[in-house]
Formats: sequence, C-alpha cells, structure tokens
Amino acid sequence: MSIQDEVDRLIDERPGKELLTPCYDDPAPLVAERVYRSGGTTASYLLLAGSAGRVIVNCGMGFEAPHHHRMFEAVCAGPTPYIITTQAHVDHVGGVALFREPGTRYVAQANNQACQHDDERIPKLRARTASVWFDITGAEAIRIAQENPGVSMRQDKPTPDITFDQRLSLQVGDLAIECISVPGGETIDSTVVWLPEQRSALISNMVGPLFPHFPNFNTLRGDRYRWVEPFLESVRRLRDLHPETLVTGRYEPIVGAELIEACLTRLHDAVHFVHRETLAGMNAGKGPDTLMREIELPAALRVGQGYGKVAWAVRTIWETYVGWFKLRSSTELYPATTDEAFDELVALSGPDAVLAQARRLLGAGKAVPALHLGEAALRNLHDAALRRMAAALLADAHQRLLDDGGDISFWESGWLRSERDRWRLVAEGS
Repeated sequence: MSIQDEVDRLIDERPGKELLTPCYDDPAPLVAERVYRSGGTTASYLLLAGSAGRVIVNCGMGFEAPHHHRMFEAVCAGPTPYIITTQAHVDHVGGVALFREPGTRYVAQANNQACQHDDERIPKLRARTASVWFDITGAEAIRIAQENPGVSMRQDKPTPDITFDQRLSLQVGDLAIECISVPGGETIDSTVVWLPEQRSALISNMVGPLFPHFPNFNTLRGDRYRWVEPFLESVRRLRDLHPETLVTGRYEPIVGAELIEACLTRLHDAVHFVHRETLAGMNAGKGPDTLMREIELPAALRVGQGYGKVAWAVRTIWETYVGWFKLRSSTELYPATTDEAFDELVALSGPDAVLAQARRLLGAGKAVPALHLGEAALRNLHDAALRRMAAALLADAHQRLLDDGGDISFWESGWLRSERDRWRLVAEGS
C-alpha cells in the first residue's frame, strides 16, 4: 500500500458523525511513549515525568474530570507539577480545578483568557446550541457521578499561572516538553505539546478532532471565524517538527513520520486550493452560492469532510474578505427577511397549494426548495391537520438531506437529525 493509500485509509476510518457519541477509556491506555489517554468529549492525556510525577494535558469538561482523574490515578498518582491545555474551549479547561494540587502550575498560551471570555459573553447562546450536538440529558454525567461519589464536577474557568507567546520549554523530571503556539487552530490560543526526545506531538483539536479531515473555519454552533492563512502557517509549523507520532483529540495516534508528513501536506494543500479558488472566483465576479456549488477538491487533494466542509469554507472565506454584503440585492441592506416575502406569496397562492408544491419538489429530489416552501406554508396554516402535514413534509425533507450525503459531517448530520426529530414530534401532535 502506498503512502497516499494510507492517507486515504485514515480518512475513511474516521467518520465525522461518530463524534456525536463520546468514548470514555477505562482503563487509560498507553497511546505513545510516556503518554496515557483518558477519552471523553475530547481526550485528556497524562505524561509520565519520572520522579517528578505527571503532567496533565487537557482536563475535559467539569463533569468528565472525575473520570479522567480516576483513570490517571491508576497510572500515576502524582505529584502534578504542571497542567497544560492545548486550547481554551470548555472541553479542555473545565476540569483544571480538580487536577490542581499545591504547587501545580497551569500553563497556557497567552490568548487563553481572551478565548475563555468569548464563551463567557454568550453563555445562553452556547447552552442553546450545544443541545443540538451534545448530550444534555446528563446521562454520562450521572454515570460518572455514580462512579466517583463526592468528587467535584464543577466546570472550571481557570486562570493560567504561566503563559507564553510563541514557545515555552519545560523540563519536568526527565521529560522535556515544549509548548508551541499554533494560533491558526480552533482557537487563537491553540498549542502543540511537543515531546522532542520521543518525537511526539500532542495536537488535540488543533485541526479539529478528525484528522486528516477538512477544518472548520466556522462552526454551526457559533464561534468566531477562523482564518485560512494562520491555519496554513500553523500546519507548516507542525510539519517543521517532523513528528513521528501525532496524538489527536479523537481516535488512535498516527504513527510514522512519512505518513504524518503525507497527511499534513495533503491537508495544507487542500485548504490552500480552496482558498485560492475562492479568491479567483470572487475576482471573476462569482457569488458565494455559485462558488459553494462549483469548488470541489481534486482527487489528489481528497481529505475527509466529516467535520468541516469545503462548501462552508468557501462561504467563510468569502465573508472574511468582504463581509456580509454580497452586492447581490438591495434587500441585504435591510432587516426585512425573505420569510416576509414568502408569506406574501403564500397569501396569494394559498398555503395548502404551496404545501402541495413543496411535496412535489421533495419528490423530485429538491429538498432545500421544498424546505423553503414547507416552512412558509407552515407559518400560514391554522388548521391543525394541515400543520401536521407540513411538519411531516419538513421531517421528510431533512431525512432526504441526510440520505443525500448530509449524514457524513458531524455538524451537518447533528443539525439535520435534530430538526428531523423536532418536526416528527410536531407531525405526531406531540
């Protein structure tokens, strides 16, 4: 099998929708030399530091930290001179408090607090959107609490004791560690934890939890846009290390310098291609919708799209360069929505006729136009039976989108399934 075939195999073995179900290790396995993993929403890692004890890399959500703590106590009970987080998202920093001991120092890149503050500014939005993709029933939290009675599950908002800008070297017992800033990752405080003697790079979710899959330059749950050029520079910075083991936020580490380099090169070149083609299309006068349809990766640059998608990157690149005004219609300048215009047309045609046309469109495989018409019909229907029929149409349209490729991406499949189930409940009168 050629090295490029190996890259293809990795892509195909890491389906995005599977990320909807966190995987918890028990016991914590050794995944690289001196590196143990405790899985969860995003994995936490223990680095063995000889007589100095252990270093913890990422601490999970607050409710997950008792699980990670119990797994790691069985490997090495401490002491814990350092905690390092590879980014400031809540699934990395939430359990820091549980792992802090007297003398423990928390290490993070200098933008850590700015990234945490972003989440703190929109907590209600975060809570609403998280429920679409992540467990809100508390089933895992209840299980972890039962297995770890009396252990705090508080979600921490930690302040680092040590911050760095570009690079920080630590010697912990007989373990050399370097923290390297890669601000083009999922957050501007993204960090690679590099073990130079072991040639191991812990990147966690630097390029997303799936690797090698296309990155998210936006997320459907709502985040600041991420920029292409810092991403490409960060990938080059990682490549310059020439790692022999790559430890990611999900799945098993990738082993072998040649395979890792092939994966990183393809990912870099795929993103560069989409960036270049989007700019070329913009200069040719093409709008974002046209470019989203037209731009596809050539076979030689195929990467997975189980997390980010090429079409979404095209839209994000467009808007990061020129903003929200597409120079397409004066209606873009005003707060009136297309829903209002649709409602006027429904009033002329009659909502039952619009609903019938939506069903015909769906039968012809045109799920998105069917959604537009179905939503417009539902807003203007008052008869309970017809409203249930409209809701059934919307549920069927979401299922059609899932069947037509929407069940590949973590974000797309999560949203489509959530909406399908919501409309099914309405259709059933629940």
